[in-house]
Formats: sequence, C-alpha cells, structure tokens
Amino acid sequence: MPEIHAAGHGTGHHTQAAPSCLRPSRLRKWAGLLAGVALGSFITERAAHAQYAGQMSSIVMDARTGAVLAQDDPDLRRYPASLTKLMTLYMAFSALRAGTITLDQSVPVSIHASIMEPSKLGLVPGSHLTVEQAILALVTKSANDAACALGELLGGGSEPQFAAMMTQQARALGMTNTTFRNASGLPDPEQLTTARDLAVLARHIVTDFPEDYHYFSVAAFRFHGRMIPNHNPMLKVYAGADGMKTGYTQEAGHNLVTSAIRNDVRLVGVVLGASSNGQRTIAMANQLDRGFDAEGVAPVPRPLVLARNTVSARRTRGGRVIMLAAASARHAPLEVAEAPTGRRSLRHGRRYVLATPVTGGHHVRLIGAKVRPATATTHRTRSGRSSRNHT
Repeated sequence: MPEIHAAGHGTGHHTQAAPSCLRPSRLRKWAGLLAGVALGSFITERAAHAQYAGQMSSIVMDARTGAVLAQDDPDLRRYPASLTKLMTLYMAFSALRAGTITLDQSVPVSIHASIMEPSKLGLVPGSHLTVEQAILALVTKSANDAACALGELLGGGSEPQFAAMMTQQARALGMTNTTFRNASGLPDPEQLTTARDLAVLARHIVTDFPEDYHYFSVAAFRFHGRMIPNHNPMLKVYAGADGMKTGYTQEAGHNLVTSAIRNDVRLVGVVLGASSNGQRTIAMANQLDRGFDAEGVAPVPRPLVLARNTVSARRTRGGRVIMLAAASARHAPLEVAEAPTGRRSLRHGRRYVLATPVTGGHHVRLIGAKVRPATATTHRTRSGRSSRNHT
C-alpha cells in the first residue's frame, strides 16, 4: 500500500502508511471527507474575508462616559491596518509615564525595522531616532519602520514579543475581540479588531494620557531636514477634530479613528472598511455630527471645499514655518512642529502645536514595557516623567 501524504503542508514530518484494512473504497471516502473539510475551511476563510471588503463598520462614543451615540456593525472583526499604531503609541505613553523610557532616548533601527514596507521614514540599519521622533513619525506619516523600531525597543528587542504585550494590554482595556501581531499594522491575517474595540482604545488614550494626547494634533514635524506632514484630513476639515489616526491596506480598506471636542463634549469615532479616503472622511463627519446632535451640541457648518491632506506651500514669517493647506490658500495657516507658540519643546528647542486641552483621566492597569529603567543621570520634568540632562 503506498504512503498517503497530507498535501500542501510541507512540514518535514514522516508520513505514515495507511492501515492494511483501509480498502480503496474507504480511501475514496476518506479522501472525499478530507476534501470536504478543506473546502469548508476555504469557504469559511472566504466568508471571513468578505466582511472586510466593501462593508463599513462604524461607531461614535462619548469619550467621557463611553455611551454609544451611533453605530453600524461595530462588532465585525476587521483588519486594523495602521490603526494598530494607536496601541503602539498607548504602550509608549505607558512606558513614558512609568519612566522606563524617555522622550529623548535613542531608538536603534534594526535591519528588520528598516525593511518595513511604506509608508516609512526610510530609516537605515544601525541608525537611531529618538522616542519623541518615533511618536511624531507614527502620528503624522504613519511610518512603519519607526513603529517597528519603537516596538522593538519596548519589546526588549523583539517585535513579536511587543505584539504579545499589545494584545495583553488590549485585554486589560476590555478590547476582547482584538489581537495584534506587529507594531505597525502591516498585513497579517491574524491581526484583527473591531470598531467598538478601537473606540475603547481611543477613549483610553484620551483619558489615560492627557499629557500626551497633544501629539495627535501636530500638523507636521521636521526630520533630518524634511518636513513630514500629518496624513489625517480630519484635522483640517472638521471643526473640533484634534487627533487620532488613519489607516489603509487593500484588505482592510480605508480606516479612520477621530476625536473631536465641541462645547466641552468630546467624542471618539471609528470608521473601518471605507472604499476611499473621501468616503471615509464623509462617513466620519456624518457620524460625529450625529453624535454631537445626540449630545445636544449645536451643529457647525462644514467647509464647502475639503482641504486635501497634502502641503502645497511653505512660508517663513518671523522665523516660523507656516504650512498652507493645498486645497485653498483661504484656509487659516497651520503651524508646524517647530512653531514657537507651543508650550512644550522638542529636542534642540523645536516646538509643536498643542491639541485642545484634555481633562480627566482614571486609573487603569498598564502592561509594563521591557526596557531598561532610566539611568541615575535623569531628572524629573514638569509632567513627572524622566528625561536625560542636556548640556
């Protein structure tokens, strides 16, 4: 009797001969059963994939109370794409507060981090950037190489280890339908989430780390002589929007998380699986409008022309760099990362625009980052976190 091999596995394990009592009729029956199982698995996989394509999930919550104000299929499991970086940032903010990393700490760039697919900064193996530069790269350009490098720092040199920590933190926050496999959101079939879970994460970022939320409103920052603009169109086109994150892969569609505040009412919204950036932006604006209406906040007229998420011109005025929205020069100028009007400074005296102030916060269980504690040469800043001395 010839050996029977499991097709397509390629595991290198030895196969076993079929028992002598297994007659050709039983072989055909067994083969048919295996084929049915394989077909069923294929159909299940295709059915699972179908929920990610051409079907949007959305939700809007009150950031303070967690009350759901509008929703549409918020519990479908979806691919997060670069919205994954929200958890990477949550972990970084947690480590900053714990004092296990500092804003000016050096983040090494590994070969693994450098070969991440775009969007990326183009980091070179063996080079370094600071923790703060990595944070800014994630919220503006959604740089995958910076996300991987930061994840490796927080995960003790291992991105898979960091992804396990991300998933553990997600469970601690109540994100029961979320699993992370990397720090960036690059495609992985096992990296899944829901609109509801991402809204929970967005709420926690706002309420748990009010001292760090301002990063999400930065219009651009300078890195190695280049201006890196923020990809988030909602900052320019929706009144009261002051952060979060965009995301896109072919499998995920166009994703967006936005937080906006009007009349001291802050909302967080999630849109997953839009077919285009335009549809994503309009869907987010519509659901935030419904949310503010449900909270009794008066509507605000929308601009007739939506500013594109690009930069067409730069002007220098009094030592400040001014960024103009590409769609119309009539829009108010957007100050960039080094504009001196901000209150908190980056390295070398650079400054960035502060977001609308966020108040509140509560105690949550944080998953510790696997990094070395700050050295004895550090001191405490106004916010209570460690920072190295500068000469």
